[in-house]
Amino acid sequence: MADMNKLVEELSALTVLEAAELVKMLEEKWGVSAAAAVAVAAAPTSAAAAEPVEEKTEFNVVIKDAGAKKIEVIKVIRQLTNLGLKEAKDVAETAGSKVLEAVTKEVAADAKSKLEAVGASVAVE
Repeated sequence: MADMNKLVEELSALTVLEAAELVKMLEEKWGVSAAAAVAVAAAPTSAAAAEPVEEKTEFNVVIKDAGAKKIEVIKVIRQLTNLGLKEAKDVAETAGSKVLEAVTKEVAADAKSKLEAVGASVAVE
């Protein structure tokens, strides 16, 4: 088994970009999503019977246009995600880019309102 203290020290030395890359690599390796973990933690855990028509529980926040205040939009994208500056800039500049994937309705609505407040055009799918 790995020495946990040594592992913590090595992870603490990572830059933000390196940490973001590590997250992506772990998501691919383990077949999970960090955003999905947030959605699972925020999801209600009631044992109610399943409804005949399933309601959509996972949403994607998609940026349609960054608007005039692109720098402010990039800042908000970085706050909402663990992306580095370049990655957040690429998301802001590419129409149709997903800012968040597989999040709850509340998280998606919050992200949409924050992005729209700085002038971005956003859709929740």
